[in-house]
Amino acid sequence: MSMLSQWLRKAELLLAPPLTRCLICGKNSKGSSPLSEVCSNCAVTIPWIQVPRCTTCGRHVGCPDCTRSNEPTPLICNRSAVAYNEVMRELIGQYKYRGNERYTLLLGLMLDRAYGLLKAEQERERQIQLKEQKRNTLFSYLGYKGEDKWRADLLVPVPVSGARLVERGFNQAERLGHVLSTRRGIPQLALLLRTHHTGKQSFKSRAERLSDMKHAFAIDPGMTDRFAGWLQTRRNPNAPLRIIIVDDIYTTGSTLRACAEPLQRLAEECGVAAEIRSLTLARS
Repeated sequence: MSMLSQWLRKAELLLAPPLTRCLICGKNSKGSSPLSEVCSNCAVTIPWIQVPRCTTCGRHVGCPDCTRSNEPTPLICNRSAVAYNEVMRELIGQYKYRGNERYTLLLGLMLDRAYGLLKAEQERERQIQLKEQKRNTLFSYLGYKGEDKWRADLLVPVPVSGARLVERGFNQAERLGHVLSTRRGIPQLALLLRTHHTGKQSFKSRAERLSDMKHAFAIDPGMTDRFAGWLQTRRNPNAPLRIIIVDDIYTTGSTLRACAEPLQRLAEECGVAAEIRSLTLARS
């Protein structure tokens, strides 16, 4: 090999993007964008939920749960990044149960994508509302445009029990929320705590989950003053408080609905109207 060829080869190695081990297939390859630790072949297998079929829970296929449940809830809707298939089961299992922290950013970026879809959806709805207002009022003649950009005010992670925290060493919802908080500039407050240990929900029936989750969450007394202080910093204190509850998997929605209830009461006690939604990494 000539000196020129050797130099060109070294330059190519220096300029080429580094190979990383794909978190899905385990092979060394160039990362895909924007998921830097997933190869391009595996990136196309991720079961993104592009358009949810159920506008309430965000499910990608027909949803019997929302049609058969008439219980009132302060939870407006849920949106999830992906469908819960075998690929996602393995990814979440590696992170949640085996404590592999390499998956934190990847899963957090997936959650961020779900937030982006929710934001775009809310902004489209707002544009429709503004057009309707213009038809019925004089706002259009006065140059009134209103607020057309949607943004959450606060992220609240679903808490884990003390026993589960000792077992895993971390709260997966809080860490996923931290990635989203950092990327979007939305504060996260761990306002909730579990009042009792509910055991692993994955082994329980729908009826058992619904029963378990009744009164399973409450506001952490140590966070009320911090929440009240944070409220004082809001730019528009008269606007509804947009809260997003963060969790890893949506199955029946019982956990998220149980979390929404004490959050709504807290907002009411502080004299603030709340709009509560949820984001999850996966929808089963």
